[in-house]
Amino acid sequence: MRSREAVTSVIKAYDVRGVVGKDIDAEFIQEIGQAFGALMREEGATRVAVGHDMRPSSPELSQAFAQGLTAQGIDVLALGLTSTDQLYFASGEFDCPGAMFTASHNPAEYNGIKLCRSGARPVGQASGLAQIVDMLVEGVPSYEGSQGNVTEHDTLAAYGEFLRGLVDLSGIRHLKVAVDAANGMAGHTVPEVFKGLNIEVEPLYFELDGTFPNHEANPLDPKNLKDLQAFTPKVGADIGLAFDGDADRCFVVDELGQPVSPSAICAIVAERYLQENPGATIIHNLITSKTVPEIIAEHGGTAVRTRVGHSFIKAQMAEHQAVFGGEHSAHYYFKEFFNADSGILAALHVLAALGQQERPLSELMASYTRYAASGEINSKLESAEQQQERAQAVIDAFRDRAASIDELDGFSVELADSPAWFNVRASNTEPLLRLNVEAPTEEEVASLVEEVLAIIRA
Repeated sequence: MRSREAVTSVIKAYDVRGVVGKDIDAEFIQEIGQAFGALMREEGATRVAVGHDMRPSSPELSQAFAQGLTAQGIDVLALGLTSTDQLYFASGEFDCPGAMFTASHNPAEYNGIKLCRSGARPVGQASGLAQIVDMLVEGVPSYEGSQGNVTEHDTLAAYGEFLRGLVDLSGIRHLKVAVDAANGMAGHTVPEVFKGLNIEVEPLYFELDGTFPNHEANPLDPKNLKDLQAFTPKVGADIGLAFDGDADRCFVVDELGQPVSPSAICAIVAERYLQENPGATIIHNLITSKTVPEIIAEHGGTAVRTRVGHSFIKAQMAEHQAVFGGEHSAHYYFKEFFNADSGILAALHVLAALGQQERPLSELMASYTRYAASGEINSKLESAEQQQERAQAVIDAFRDRAASIDELDGFSVELADSPAWFNVRASNTEPLLRLNVEAPTEEEVASLVEEVLAIIRA
């Protein structure tokens, strides 16, 4: 049994994450495996797929988790090196729960687990993690039956074939594609998924190395895009793709090396889905650009706005029978991919859109970028109480100027005298307040950012 404080510091809103050797170790992970196994066994599962990324700690931790599962009588499909979306594929294909060992974009000293039920259905605080926390605090129920077995299973080729079958790239023009794998799992999956396509890959940092010797595997931070921005025009590529460490997120730069907003990617993929599925529902989170719901409406679709986070988006995808969902953090969700997210599947859609016409990507994407945006700006505060205090101070400062203030996730303010808006929300994984601002012009964005940050950081 462990203290609730120690457990909840690692088991977050929708995953498990912490510093190896400080917050988590093999013994703790084995207990989490036992708790997850007990929960899944109660729900009728008999086996769980377990994969891991290239971090140095991942093999040991995934094996400890598997030992916890087998102690609960659960069989384990050991997938070995796997991207997160490859794990979701296995969960959907084999109709079994899954566990992916990764800390995604976090630095090398971190690791964690993304959990799902069969069919890649989410496991979050309200859908299993809280029960796991209780078991770890109160004691994991013992199991008196026979132990489960571990079987190795390589799904890479089947995963690649499945993804290629979801997007028609048969008639595209030849494309040269620069790919920055950031020494993460895209170096493992991209060659397989792009196999046989009319695509020439220019690889950057494809060597699997969980110490991230070139740059952090976090393309949401602009400094980690710089190498790809220089590399893409240098090699004469039509497009550049940057993946995070577990390769479930994909960021795009155009042929000039300029970043393409993830919201613009949401918009173009949404448009493609609405062409094939008239009147369909598309999910977008509350920090995506207003361009996204505008384009969905213009093409006859129904836009559903939701909070940030993969477990929330997946639940909304299922509830609304949505065909596609997008987050401004470059997570993209697909009905035919078990409502799960896949960065490389989003990339295939963008490559299809680019390759089916002759314009360069910079021209193609121009109509999907209608507003200026700040990107996510983080402010570190000492405590949850201070976060709440500073957030309330922002609300109070803007109350008389707001057309609306909603609290779907943190709070979002729509200004009364402008199409501008901003959102302030607490991070689910770090002691941060996150600010996103959008307005018609860069000047308006800069002014709003300065005003809101002055309050948050006072």
